[in-house]
Amino acid sequence: MWTPDDIPDLTGSTAVVTGANGGIGLPTASRLAGRGARVIVTARDLARGEAAVKTVRAETPGARIELRALDLADLGSVRGFAAALDGPIDILINNAGIGMIPRRTTADGFEMQFGTNHLGHFALTGLLLPHLLARPGARVVTVSSDAHSLGRIDFDDVGLERGYGRFSAYGRSKLANLLFTLELQRRAGGRLLSVATHPGATATGIMKLGVLTRPANALMRLALQSPDRGAVPSLYAATSPEVTGGQFIGPGPKTLTPSPKALDETVARRLWETSEELTGVRFETITQHS
Repeated sequence: MWTPDDIPDLTGSTAVVTGANGGIGLPTASRLAGRGARVIVTARDLARGEAAVKTVRAETPGARIELRALDLADLGSVRGFAAALDGPIDILINNAGIGMIPRRTTADGFEMQFGTNHLGHFALTGLLLPHLLARPGARVVTVSSDAHSLGRIDFDDVGLERGYGRFSAYGRSKLANLLFTLELQRRAGGRLLSVATHPGATATGIMKLGVLTRPANALMRLALQSPDRGAVPSLYAATSPEVTGGQFIGPGPKTLTPSPKALDETVARRLWETSEELTGVRFETITQHS
């Protein structure tokens, strides 16, 4: 059974991990730094980000870890982050996310869960693509969820203005993550590896369980796995030589089968085109999938 102890030496490589100030992002960043990677972690809340970096440095003295500000719910922030980066990137882990929140909108007017979980990472990946293609075999790991099977993409109501459910909106954003992952692999033509993961039910801040009573909330969190365990699929997808593009990696780690709706190439292409229109980001340096 693969464990994070099997991560190879990553000296000389660079990894970007979004949302690494807590949840599964923090142990993901810590393990990569512990194997020698230069790790760029992002956080919307810089105070929490600085605390996370301090934690990693305490666990791994001499760790090459940097904090950069990034708000995936603001395309201006995404563009600013990408413009400030230089040099090749070996691993991009699209990890940050929010879930099960009341309806809100991003700085650009998108429904918040879709705008943060999907559109923010779509734009970030596109803007960082030249840095990724500079490293043969670079990997893009996007954290999805088995909740994707509950989602549905309604292109006539992308903003969910005609009806919003916090759980269905979360499922839609995770379906978009998986559709994006598979379409990126098709379009990349083997120039990088695009992989999705499902961390499993994990005790992280992504779940705002306000719909439950306080005792029920506490019991729910006791039943969830630790962030360290939740990080395993991402670490495996990012580093194992056994991984191939287009896989969906879950707890174990093991390969999962996406729901049929995630395998719909027509929907994936339309989502890609819609995402380009909404974000203004186009992946011009990879082969276009027809």
